[in-house]
Amino acid sequence: MRVRVYVTLKPSVFDPQGKTVTDALHSLGYGGIGDVRQGKFFELEVDASTADEARRLATEAAGAVLANPVIESFRIDVESVVPASSGTASGALS
Repeated sequence: MRVRVYVTLKPSVFDPQGKTVTDALHSLGYGGIGDVRQGKFFELEVDASTADEARRLATEAAGAVLANPVIESFRIDVESVVPASSGTASGALS
C-alpha cells in the first residue's frame, strides 16, 4: 500500500522559511495569499494487508523518524495500490 506522510511545523512554532515565502508572494502582488507554512512530504510503500495496518506502521515510522514530535505534527493518507493492467497502454501507437 502507498502511504503519504505530511509533516508540518506545529502552529505555535515560528516558520522563518514560510514567512520569507509569504513576504515574497506579497511583494509579487499575491496579497490574497495569507500565511505560508513550510513542510515535508514522504511517500512510503508499506507491506501491509490492511489500510489500518499500513496506517499503524506509518504512524510509528513518522513518530520515530520522519517527524520531530516536539515541534512538528503529521498527517497520514493511505492509498491502496492498484496493480497495473497487462496489455497495451491506452493511446499507444501500433
